Amino acid sequence: MLYFYSSCRKISANPTIFAVFHETGGLVAGIKEVAEAAGVSSATVSRALRGMHHVNEQTREKILLAAASVGYDIPGEKLGIPRSRTKSIGVVAPYIASWYFSQVINGAEQVLREAGFDLLLYNFSQMKGRERLFQHQLLKGRVDALIVISLPPTEEEFESMLSLGIPLALVGMHHKDCISIAIDDVAGARTATQHLVNQGHKEIALMSAHPDDPLNFGGPHDRKIGFMQVLAENKLNWVPEREVYGDFTMHGGTRAMDELLARPNPPTAIFCESDEMALGAMRAMRRHGLKVPDDISIIGFDGHEMAEFSDLTTVEQPMQLMGEMAAHSIMDKLKKPEMPDASHTLPTTLIVRNSTRRLKA
Repeated sequence: MLYFYSSCRKISANPTIFAVFHETGGLVAGIKEVAEAAGVSSATVSRALRGMHHVNEQTREKILLAAASVGYDIPGEKLGIPRSRTKSIGVVAPYIASWYFSQVINGAEQVLREAGFDLLLYNFSQMKGRERLFQHQLLKGRVDALIVISLPPTEEEFESMLSLGIPLALVGMHHKDCISIAIDDVAGARTATQHLVNQGHKEIALMSAHPDDPLNFGGPHDRKIGFMQVLAENKLNWVPEREVYGDFTMHGGTRAMDELLARPNPPTAIFCESDEMALGAMRAMRRHGLKVPDDISIIGFDGHEMAEFSDLTTVEQPMQLMGEMAAHSIMDKLKKPEMPDASHTLPTTLIVRNSTRRLKA
């Protein structure tokens, strides 16, 4: 049976996944208000409420009094009260329809289901929803732990999550103060670009995310860094007109490829920062009467399930494994809160298929 909070809609028939779309009323006192009342930083408040040792008792007492004065709900375990278990794990993801996010969520859900936990999915694709989630602390008391997928939090958002006093795992990014599981996007992009260079390509284009993306994902930025590094190391000139924005979707990849083909001096190869964009680019080339890789070589990134069927060369990353590891890590942390927060960087794998070819001398 599915249970939903108010102002939410059904997205899944899976009995262990709850989709939560919140609307909130008045502002709830948060860590920022406590910090202002106590005359300390938000980071100090977070450390004090998490029971960390490098906050002296006088400061901690002042923070507890300030929290009470502004109506901040202090987690019970900080006051010596055993934490009640909800048997629910929260997952924060900006998108759920995207293949990448669905793979990570699926990996986490399988592990959690076997352990008897429910998964509450907090989904939003606009900044307004993001602000409601963090500023109003909608997660407080509703979940035993939290997994955040590929959404770089601001310092204020991160402190808000830490102030919940529950295990926190980040997927797709690293942070020293919590569990984190990610790949090395720079290294993966270097592998993809070097593969094209090794095949004799010198005029290489880049299909990336738009630089003005308000969600500010870290992966696209790091993949461009890796791409540019390889060009520089091989003394290949970068032509800005060879970069197009595909927004990490198939439709976006099709539009971006149409735009690239309309420009003068087309490239001999293109690195697409996601497989979905690469699949869209291949579709656009077919529409223009061009062949992959005879006219242009294409390489993607992710290891999409359609890559094999489309014969797409790609750099594969283990999305489901990252979700599984995040779930296992937070369950371990629930059993042993004193465990140090581990940081894991998983390897990527170059899968060579027939969408790339070696140029003749």
